[in-house]
Amino acid sequence: MNKSLVMSVILVSLLAACSAKPVKEEPKAAVEDKSSVVQAAPAAATTTDASAAPAVQSSSVANPLTDPNNILSKRNVFFDYDKDEVKAEYRPLVEAHAKYLVANPNAHVAVQGNTDDRGSREYNLALGQRRAVAVKKVLNVYGANDKQIETVSYGKEKPRCVEANETCWAQNRRADLVYSGE
Repeated sequence: MNKSLVMSVILVSLLAACSAKPVKEEPKAAVEDKSSVVQAAPAAATTTDASAAPAVQSSSVANPLTDPNNILSKRNVFFDYDKDEVKAEYRPLVEAHAKYLVANPNAHVAVQGNTDDRGSREYNLALGQRRAVAVKKVLNVYGANDKQIETVSYGKEKPRCVEANETCWAQNRRADLVYSGE
């Protein structure tokens, strides 16, 4: 248990140290450009003159959360067996969602923790909650407001796959980001 706590502290410290301008600015520009177009388009189409190119591209897909070419359309963070640490490969995804939340203060997201079907119901509910909280903490590190994020655990109650094999179990060990209104 102490090893997990130490690793979590080190991970959060590294994430904070790695949040220099070059890492933050590149995804931020893509997220902010698309979200500002989305917010500006319904109010007044003439206010997006500064970003005319993104407005043309975004006209067919108004919401960056559903644009398959946007990282924000990816909503799953997968975990290793019996772990609740956000892997390095999912940090850019979580960072992009944090930047979206920062750029859209009225947006709210539920982080839903899930597990495979091994273990007791109680254990899996607790593990699912730890996974949801882990994603929330990374969102917070990248600037997302606590009030915009809700965590919930479904444990093993919402499987994607019901076969009893590692490939299937791996699909169920996840946290899903679900935005309100979708």
